[in-house]
Amino acid sequence: MGYTKEELEQMLQTKEMSGEQLEALLKAREEGLIEFKLVDIREVFEYDAASIDGTDLLIPTSMIQQHLPKLEAIKDENIVLYCRTGNRTAQVMYALDNMGYPKVVHLAHGIMGYRGKISQNAPLPNEL
Repeated sequence: MGYTKEELEQMLQTKEMSGEQLEALLKAREEGLIEFKLVDIREVFEYDAASIDGTDLLIPTSMIQQHLPKLEAIKDENIVLYCRTGNRTAQVMYALDNMGYPKVVHLAHGIMGYRGKISQNAPLPNEL
């Protein structure tokens, strides 16, 4: 199903999204219709095992304090967080909300509930 630009923007204004919505957003981003950053907050070994194609940043929860400058650089952008099942992202969202991040949403059910394109052993999207 095709979404309008307004529907895509609304997906980024909620607190959580489905795997199908993320697939639509990634496709729309490829087409230049919308912008957001997809951030994996799992550990490196989890990223190596499986990652969502289109991931912009890997910021492991265990290293989040070290990587606050990377998050600060995208603070005013739309940010979509994902982890394995959605539990860690809910915690990180709470912290970021308290730190003044206005546009953060997480993937409900994490990568386990995502049916789009996933890669194994993908190159890390950023230095750690």
